Amino acid sequence: MNPISQKLAHSLEQLKQLQDQGIVALQSKMLERNDRERLSKHGFIREIMRGWYIPSSPDEQMGDSTSWYASFWDFCAAYLDERLKQNWCLSPEQSIQLHIGDKTVPPQLLVRSPKGRNKPTNFIHNTSVFDIRSTLPNLNQLTIVDNLRVYSLASAIVHCSKNTFVDKPIQMRTALTMITDASEVLVVLLEGGHVTLAGRLTGAFRNIGRDLIADNILKGMDAADYKVKEADPFEDKTSITFGRREVSPYVNRMRLMWHAMRDDVIEHFPPAFSVEKTDSIDIDEYLAEVEDKFLSDAYHSLSIEGYRVTYDLIEHVRSGDWNPEQSDESKKYLDAMVAKGYWDAFQQVMTAVERVLHGENCGEVFEAVHGDWYLALFGPSVAAGIVKQSDLAGYRTGPVFIRKSMHTPPSREAVRDMMPALFDLLIAEENSAVRVILGHFIFVYIHPYFDGNGRMGRFIMNLMMASGGFSWTVVPVERREEYMQSLEAASVKEDIVPFTRFIASLL
Repeated sequence: MNPISQKLAHSLEQLKQLQDQGIVALQSKMLERNDRERLSKHGFIREIMRGWYIPSSPDEQMGDSTSWYASFWDFCAAYLDERLKQNWCLSPEQSIQLHIGDKTVPPQLLVRSPKGRNKPTNFIHNTSVFDIRSTLPNLNQLTIVDNLRVYSLASAIVHCSKNTFVDKPIQMRTALTMITDASEVLVVLLEGGHVTLAGRLTGAFRNIGRDLIADNILKGMDAADYKVKEADPFEDKTSITFGRREVSPYVNRMRLMWHAMRDDVIEHFPPAFSVEKTDSIDIDEYLAEVEDKFLSDAYHSLSIEGYRVTYDLIEHVRSGDWNPEQSDESKKYLDAMVAKGYWDAFQQVMTAVERVLHGENCGEVFEAVHGDWYLALFGPSVAAGIVKQSDLAGYRTGPVFIRKSMHTPPSREAVRDMMPALFDLLIAEENSAVRVILGHFIFVYIHPYFDGNGRMGRFIMNLMMASGGFSWTVVPVERREEYMQSLEAASVKEDIVPFTRFIASLL
């Protein structure tokens, strides 16, 4: 090993020791100057602000935000603990965000602390933390979620601003469904004598169909001689029925998102797509047309994911002549295994499309076969030793991050709650345009697998296209940036309109 490599290896050993301790926010004092400069030069750490770093990947391009978004919450927890000596908490609104499992990176993190400076501290990629000088709530109204100091769920719901119910109705309704008994919020309301807030929460619980909780809040306040005037803080009603007992906040939030986005999809999708025409479809002709699109579909879908494939390689795979054990040319391309997997999965999707065209419910078909698609996508990669066999077992078993996205997919535990709920939504949905748009979006929002989610999402989109009798649609790689930005708007801002318009423009 040459001297330069030896020095870098030594520096990496120092970094590994810190990472093995679970440290994400690296202070300058944790590394010797030479190690710090060497790791920074070679891209293994990245400066967030003066004296603070995070681990990063050397293959990240200039301006890539992936490592920062993946580290954001852990970095903020450690940075705030160090600077404010553990005497801080997030705002009620952002506390709610974490309680419902929404770890979308905010442009600005709002923090309360007696040591607050009433000014922002800027980080990279237009993010910051703003610490407000303020007293903290009583200890019984504080808790810790993922190392972040936050208001308890009940206290956050009580203390969040009235505007939050209007600006973030999905978040607030999701949080409300997590309260199973009026006593949880009554403790906070009575302790602070919050008469107006009690009226607001009474109206909010009644809005989501939790009349018993609403009535018991009124009774509890009345017993303490507080006269409460009920007021619904939401601007509209919801037709969703929530169970009496606690359900996964991830599932409730997904159902609320589907309901809220549904009307926007119908409004901005071509009206013709709201009328299914499967009865007039020549099934053999439709399937032949889909097969003819394979070459274009595979090229664009794989290119969107960043795989270096060519039309020649795809044709080579489709011909059946390709063999990873014999073809020296194919061995030059690790991506050849991906192309073979795409061909195998495409055949599975074709079979599912045929079932739907024959009248089977598209949601039920998708539930039954989506695991087969995934196995087909990655079977060749497993055979070639690129992907571990255990990765074919099913949904992911750990966290995953999306390159350059502020959206953090739900936890692995949440995936197992959300996927059955997605099947139910697709099975029950009557509008084909909604199935097309929200089927694709919600699937990639959940991101149930470690890899292949984009390809699977586009397969779902086209299965749902078939359910309405509409043509297989290819997302062109030339419009990748627009495609990804529209999905980002839906994930981070809950704005489905850009994605709806984008897909509509391809028809």
